[in-house]
Amino acid sequence: MLLELAQWLAKDIHAFNVFNYITLRAVLACLTALVISFIIGPTMIRRLTTYKIGQAVRDDGPQSHLAKAGTPTMGGALILAAITITVLLWADLQNRFMWIVLWVMLAFGAIGWVDDYRKVVERDPKGLSARAKFFWQSVVGVTAACTIAFSTNLPAQTAFIVPFFKQVAYPLGALGFIVMTYFVIVGASNAVNLTDGLDGLAIMPTVMIGSALGVFAYVAGHALFSKYLGFPFIPGAGELAVFCGAIAGAGLAFLWFNAYPAEVFMGDIGALALGAALGTIAVIVRQEIVLFIMGGVFVVETLSVMLQVASFKLTGRRIFRMAPLHHHYELKGWKENQVVVRFWIITMMLVLVGLSTLKLR
Repeated sequence: MLLELAQWLAKDIHAFNVFNYITLRAVLACLTALVISFIIGPTMIRRLTTYKIGQAVRDDGPQSHLAKAGTPTMGGALILAAITITVLLWADLQNRFMWIVLWVMLAFGAIGWVDDYRKVVERDPKGLSARAKFFWQSVVGVTAACTIAFSTNLPAQTAFIVPFFKQVAYPLGALGFIVMTYFVIVGASNAVNLTDGLDGLAIMPTVMIGSALGVFAYVAGHALFSKYLGFPFIPGAGELAVFCGAIAGAGLAFLWFNAYPAEVFMGDIGALALGAALGTIAVIVRQEIVLFIMGGVFVVETLSVMLQVASFKLTGRRIFRMAPLHHHYELKGWKENQVVVRFWIITMMLVLVGLSTLKLR
């Protein structure tokens, strides 16, 4: 909206042409989402507390978590609201990629909302059944994958790119691209959700990874930069940098309330949505492997759950004291803040490795 207004004003006042620059709007999106979250955050937390939308805590987990019972959850709605408003204000609303990512984020957020609502309001500990959750995730994931696949114009825009190698890219074809996109979106969504178990643990890596993906989006959407760095040029992808800026701003503001001891938890409504958004952006800018690298913490957390379940079913023994992995370290004696900050540090290093693929090719 503000971009269209600026373009209209630029006809008479040339200074408004500055808002055509994606980099400026990405920064403004970050600041706007930050301010929106700070403004509506306290009110939303009070409302969640008033309606007694509190987190239930497992009694078989770390004993330190028992004190968190009743802490307001579903705070991810704050993040989604800030991102949505910001994107509508600063993004180019004619950009198809922007609408795809926004729709995926809100659709996965709706799935998470139903799950959270049943758990904390209807007091159903199972929430949305695993089968129903996976079904609706699959519906959204396949729809998004097909939409992206059939909106591309060149084979390079659906090729599987291997980082660190300038000329290594494998054409997937429409079907292969759809299958891979589906797994990336659904996998990233559930990976972030599994990681969201400690105060601030999931949101800060999401901010760092989202910010890095904004750089990749800008490069992929810039004809000169993409050619120089050996990336496929994807017209319109650069606008996703604005979306990534909104994720960073909203995420940092949420961390203000979610830092230990948390005033509010993200809930599935936020974790599922943010993970799906990151996966969708990574697919559009052709950086699935880079997302896998930068999201190493999310990947390891997911693998820890898979290995734990497989080991227990096959041998009756557990590999970890508790899964996901962050609980394992808590039970080993690490303080919650130690686990969180150390996982942040690991993510920061992995993000730097991911960013290095821009030039090391």
